[in-house]
Amino acid sequence: MTGNALLLSIRPEYAEKIFNQTKTVELRRVKPKQIGRGDLVLVYEPTPIQALTGMFKIDRIVELPLKELWEAVNDKAGITREEFDAYYQGVTVGIGIFISELWKLPVPIKLQSLKEQEPNFHPPQGFRYYSKDREPPLLLFEFMENAGYTYYLQTELDL
Repeated sequence: MTGNALLLSIRPEYAEKIFNQTKTVELRRVKPKQIGRGDLVLVYEPTPIQALTGMFKIDRIVELPLKELWEAVNDKAGITREEFDAYYQGVTVGIGIFISELWKLPVPIKLQSLKEQEPNFHPPQGFRYYSKDREPPLLLFEFMENAGYTYYLQTELDL
């Protein structure tokens, strides 16, 4: 565990599957480099929810050729083979972020509240790292601080 955290945009239909535990691995095309086992992922659901809705700890991250990745996640990813193939079209390897622990916020932190605390806050298009070098919006900071995490900031797009 590095003590880093990652703010990750996850579409509402997939976030729901994560929180009801029918999806135990989050798939990505780009590998987050500054997080690892035991680190925290903050789940931001974009439109129409537009809120921070929960978090999970990372069990492990794998980067595999697509055939091997599908074999490892087909019963854990909450998607069909056709959706998997469409998502990874044009790449040869994929990323799987396996979930170990999970928390859903009793009341989501709406984008408006996040922006009130930090007017320059913008939800990530793919993901954003946090570290103590740059403080995220206060509500996000308190949420993460209560969980015992530091923050590392770097923006990358999930292409």
